[in-house]
Amino acid sequence: QVQLVESGGGLVQPGGSLRLSCAASGILFGLYSINWYRQGPGKQRELVASISGGTSTNYAYADSVKGRFTISRENAKNTAYLQMNSLKYEDTAVYYCNAVFRTSDHWGQGTQVTVSS
Repeated sequence: QVQLVESGGGLVQPGGSLRLSCAASGILFGLYSINWYRQGPGKQRELVASISGGTSTNYAYADSVKGRFTISRENAKNTAYLQMNSLKYEDTAVYYCNAVFRTSDHWGQGTQVTVSS
């Protein structure tokens, strides 16, 4: 059974930092590209950051988070991360982990990030 479990969300003040984790089980984690999406209140789900799987590593970020967020992975731990710095009010959202390899596509349940003073 495939599971993706996000953790690390919470309440943070503007300018603060959080690190989200996505722990995977039931998949050959190293093969999968990992994406972090978010869905803010009243907004559509958007792709925030991606990291490729396989032998080479490629990264991609939404313009809104470039220079502030960093995606990474530890294949030995079957875990991906999203380091979020300089958080803004508009980063408030539910953050979802997504693992994709060919036609295999899996989602976590999401973790809430709230940026508020």
